[in-house]
Amino acid sequence: MNAPAPASAPSTSDSPRTDRLSARDRSVITLLLVSAFVVILNETILSVALPRIMADLRIPASTAQWLTTAFMLTMAVVIPVTGFLLQRLSTRAVFTTAMTLFAVGTAVCAIAPSFVPLLMGRIVQASGTAIMMPLLMTTVMQLVPPSRRGQVMGNISIVISVAPAVGPTISGLVLAVAPWRFVFVLVLPIAIAALLLGVRRIQNVGEHTEAGVDLLSVVLSGIGFGTLVYGLSGLGGTHGAGDGAAATDPAATTYALLGVGVATLALFAVRQLRLQREDRALLDLRTFTSRNFTLSVALMVLMMGAMFGMIVLLPIYLQTVLGMATLDVGLMLLPGGLLMGLAGPVVGRLYDRLGPRPLLVPGILAVAGGMLVLSTASTSTPEWHMLAGHLLISVGLACVFTPLFTNALGSLRPQLVSHGSAIVGTVQQVAGAAGTAVMVAIMSARAVAVQGAGGTAAAGVAAGTGRAFLICALLALGAAVVALFVTRSPEEADAAHGAHG
Repeated sequence: MNAPAPASAPSTSDSPRTDRLSARDRSVITLLLVSAFVVILNETILSVALPRIMADLRIPASTAQWLTTAFMLTMAVVIPVTGFLLQRLSTRAVFTTAMTLFAVGTAVCAIAPSFVPLLMGRIVQASGTAIMMPLLMTTVMQLVPPSRRGQVMGNISIVISVAPAVGPTISGLVLAVAPWRFVFVLVLPIAIAALLLGVRRIQNVGEHTEAGVDLLSVVLSGIGFGTLVYGLSGLGGTHGAGDGAAATDPAATTYALLGVGVATLALFAVRQLRLQREDRALLDLRTFTSRNFTLSVALMVLMMGAMFGMIVLLPIYLQTVLGMATLDVGLMLLPGGLLMGLAGPVVGRLYDRLGPRPLLVPGILAVAGGMLVLSTASTSTPEWHMLAGHLLISVGLACVFTPLFTNALGSLRPQLVSHGSAIVGTVQQVAGAAGTAVMVAIMSARAVAVQGAGGTAAAGVAAGTGRAFLICALLALGAAVVALFVTRSPEEADAAHGAHG
């Protein structure tokens, strides 16, 4: 049974829709955007600091990598539950929960005396981060009229692209003048300020239900997505390589984890299909009855995989083969992230006018072209050449993500939007892990072959990098064909026709 929002915050579903956002709605969206930027920035801000943490806490790389892996695993486990949370709890309650978890986790990390408290802090941080993006997307779909969704989703792309891109750069700048704990000290006051302001300003939007949570679904989701993402990260060779870890067969462990993950997710899907008949599903799979949603999610998997794979693989090449310093690599990759963010609002406005297809097809072709540029990597490739490829990919991704997010969620019935947001967030985590794993695995296999034939380690990494980006380019060309079948949702098409004549 649906219960209306409190009288002090009328449900937008009962309010007349116009093409102009109210001051209250703009305030809510702006605050959510700022908060989401802060929490997502934290996802990549620690990467450059890991060597300092290893030295300070006297831990090996196989232990330190858990600070990143545990964050990713927590995101994969928590995000599927957010669809239920967004239907069950008010907007203010979900926001307060997310930012409180993030602020507490950040404080624990800043004062952690040893590895275990630091790891616990990262897990608490990730729990808050996992809730924030689905909350932001669902709120936007509830508040923003169809004719302006692309423009607002374009602002969200700033959060998605710029925050991860500037994380390593900010971390490098902080580490140049202060200890690694200041990476967290810098973020903490911003998180607390956002929390306090949100408690005062965030208004409840939409409606919520009183349905209970299916604990078996939560368990199946956690085991399934957790083991799948961890197995994929192992496929990419990130599970404690190079520290003289116990002599186990990493390939056997990885494939066992992947098998458990796939089998458990199959059980999870069967459970959801049964529960959704009574509107009690943790993650409602009726979202996939929308062809546009399904196609958009499939393209999102490919594009997210390509982006995260590039984020991991390109720095390895730049440092190992071209000998660039860590901070220089971060500064070199920064323009691409900024370009994606700055292009987001422009792409959003174009989406409102043109729909998804005129942006998706050229954007994906640009990604394919940039991947082809990077596939020519060698031991003597100029840095500007790799920068050009990265910028071309960034332009392409800017044209892709806003249409995909907007069209996917805009194609769903209102009661399925929160579940669609949770699915999109989960897809980002799984696709990121898969893209990283596959590209690193391709690079490693080719590098081993080159070195086995008498080549140098640098030549092997260069050849492997080229091979991985070439395969990505071919997949992107296939994705461009799929994009031809993506259409605009009828609601947004009617709104665009009315707005633009």
